[in-house]
Amino acid sequence: MEMEVSSGNFLHEMIESDLAEGRVKKVHTRFPPEPNGYLHIGSAKAIYINAMTAKKYGGLFNLRYDDTNPEKEDDEYVQSIYRDLVWLGAEPNGGVFYGSDYFDKCYEFAVKLIKQGDAYVCDLNADEMREYRGTLTVPGKNSPYRDRSVEENLALFEKMKNGDFPDGFCTLRAKIDMASPNMNMRDPAIYRINHCSHHRQGDKWCIYPLYDFAHPIQDALEGITHSMCSIEFENHRPLYDWVVNKIGFENPPQQREFARLNVTHTVMSKRYLRQLVENGTVDGWDDPRMPTLCGLRRRGYTPSSILEFVRLTGISKTLSLVDIGLLEHCIRDELNYSAPRRCAVIDPVKLVVENYPGDKCEYFEVKNNPNDESASTRKMPFTSELYVERSDFLPEKAPKFFRLYPGGEVRLMGAYIVKCTGFETDEEGRVTLIRCTADLETGCGMPADGRKVKGTIHWVSAKYNFRASVVRYTRMFTEENLVQLPEGKTYGDYLDPQSAVKYENCVLEACLEESCPGDRFQFVRNGYFCRDTKYNDTFNLIVDLKDSKGK
Repeated sequence: MEMEVSSGNFLHEMIESDLAEGRVKKVHTRFPPEPNGYLHIGSAKAIYINAMTAKKYGGLFNLRYDDTNPEKEDDEYVQSIYRDLVWLGAEPNGGVFYGSDYFDKCYEFAVKLIKQGDAYVCDLNADEMREYRGTLTVPGKNSPYRDRSVEENLALFEKMKNGDFPDGFCTLRAKIDMASPNMNMRDPAIYRINHCSHHRQGDKWCIYPLYDFAHPIQDALEGITHSMCSIEFENHRPLYDWVVNKIGFENPPQQREFARLNVTHTVMSKRYLRQLVENGTVDGWDDPRMPTLCGLRRRGYTPSSILEFVRLTGISKTLSLVDIGLLEHCIRDELNYSAPRRCAVIDPVKLVVENYPGDKCEYFEVKNNPNDESASTRKMPFTSELYVERSDFLPEKAPKFFRLYPGGEVRLMGAYIVKCTGFETDEEGRVTLIRCTADLETGCGMPADGRKVKGTIHWVSAKYNFRASVVRYTRMFTEENLVQLPEGKTYGDYLDPQSAVKYENCVLEACLEESCPGDRFQFVRNGYFCRDTKYNDTFNLIVDLKDSKGK
């Protein structure tokens, strides 16, 4: 699909100023995910901003895996990230890169900083470093190792690289200002020891650069002009600028920040999402309840609906919580015009038309999509025994209930008007069969006597059908705002145990048997559904027909 170009915003105003003043010749952006989990709906905003911006200005867009933390990274995540980008329509025209490609250059630049007197090896452990760092109101104090000579620092850093020290024994720190009001500038660590095999580099390295050091170097080496990231990195920008300036890059990249995407009833923490997968709470990263892009894809969301959702949320620096109903609106609005209509009886009960010949079958022509003139029609087989929804029948008439009840009439969608003549139940009182007669003159219109029939219900032939499972999904978390949890609460306190309800042996139109995994339909009166890509005999609810706020 084509990623549409957005209208202007504060990021584009900056870029246009850079272009007009000649500071930038060709716009070059990047998306730098850490391959330690699957991308989620929040990632889509960063992808959209960076890829769309490059497209708008005829520039380049890179995918760069930030694989500088080998303990949590895996090739599984590398592959999934690329699949998601391509699926969203954001295939990187500038190339695919890895942070680990630059380990040699990062080491070279770290040595340069040491020689310039801008970095030193520090033996403080993590607790001591926190103590020396100070607080927001109390300035930090210099490490006792801050004034080591260049020669000593070079020798110690070499030993770190050679594996002479255990994990955590020491770090390489930037020498900036321990009294800085910005905590990120108080001599941050830029290299740590980690004797861990890397998914691409193997055991070549036992020291790894930290993100705040590696990221600006990677941007600069790739020729990135505008490094656009989420707002939590705003206070890291002075360190970003310090790194590229101290190393001496010509035409250094610029970092700018935007508000991240927070969505109601949704958790964006990859750590917690991984926990849900590992403890079996969900059916993998692509569980249709998950906010991951692969989960949304399996559920039946389209790339265009997700990108439209991101576009509608806007680009600003103001933090906000977006109602997930907006995402549901985007896919519902799209499928209303694109999804073929089909009948599916999810909780079936048999309906016997007593005055219809048992050996007869006729076909009624119904529209595939009344909102799409090009969708044509299909023929539904009508027989003496049908299935209807259990909820479309009541043993006794109730106020404002316009469906089936003893003595009541209802239109079978696209076919006859029928009148209930009786019903049967099992020993528990559960209805097992409904009996009716059909007004056989109403197959193509209203009754000749002019009587009004208010209700219309859907149906499927008991003889010609396709049996499958249907899963109805609701929101996985009951709490609206999961960004700010009440004290003492965790995400797990708000998991809805009824967020996925599976219905077995549902009765669907026979033509649905020929559908393909990923095909989307409107099951009339039930919602929009997608044939599951993992379990071929299952259809997943994408979204209800109407807004169900709070559901």
